[in-house]
Amino acid sequence: MGVQGNTLGACYTVLGFKSIPFSITPDTALAFPGDQYVRAYHQLHYASMNGSLAVLSAEIGLGKTLVVRCLIRALPANVKVAYVLNPLLGGEALLREIYSEFNGGAAPPAGTDSNLNQLLVQKILQGAGQGHKHVVIVDEAHRLSADALEVLRLLSNLETEHTKLISLVLVGQPELEKTLGMRSMRPLRERIAIWQRLQPMSRVECAAYVRHRIAQTHSDGQFGFTDAALASLHWRTKGVPRRINLVGERAILLACAQKTRRITWGMVWEASNEFSKAWK
Repeated sequence: MGVQGNTLGACYTVLGFKSIPFSITPDTALAFPGDQYVRAYHQLHYASMNGSLAVLSAEIGLGKTLVVRCLIRALPANVKVAYVLNPLLGGEALLREIYSEFNGGAAPPAGTDSNLNQLLVQKILQGAGQGHKHVVIVDEAHRLSADALEVLRLLSNLETEHTKLISLVLVGQPELEKTLGMRSMRPLRERIAIWQRLQPMSRVECAAYVRHRIAQTHSDGQFGFTDAALASLHWRTKGVPRRINLVGERAILLACAQKTRRITWGMVWEASNEFSKAWK
């Protein structure tokens, strides 16, 4: 994301940035290649290409959406993706959304609600015959109803003698794990081939994350956090990337006001105080 058009652009430019390092908007160009993120990405990529059911869970702000966006961006052209962003859909509405995504955005024909499942199966079979793979990715999946989860389970039944015809990726907060752990969810749970959970960053990972973001966005690299500032950043944010981004952005504003390219412990502490109440 370039600095042009952003209200903070002048400040970033003065400090030598060519783009914004700590935006909370998931930016695949700034994806941090930490071990757990690389592992989750490769596991989900494998699931998407091999007809598997995969689950990615994490607390708020740990980077689930960025992993998914990196995945979608990297999938080959023959993979059709239905990326469902509204988990509150009922079973029928979910089928309609998936059909539309696989159909280039076009909704099912009028009057076909009664046989949506059949239409979707035909669409997937037709695509498979043309060499296409199909993957359904549901974000905020912890909010899916039992009806919607049953629809997804039935879709996962689609297969030929040699291969599964559809992959499923469920992405959500830890509540998703609780839902899938229910006895009634056993038929779906037993189909899960890959289960990844993201954790908060360690102090070492936090420092590497900050340095990575600055290296990717600064014009000459002559900007940074002191070791004490990095330690403070990890302590105040508990290693949560979204929090790191919020505090990092505020700290850069303080550096701009003080006309320095070095962020100190005090700047991080002052910046994080703006969010401390919300994070308790």
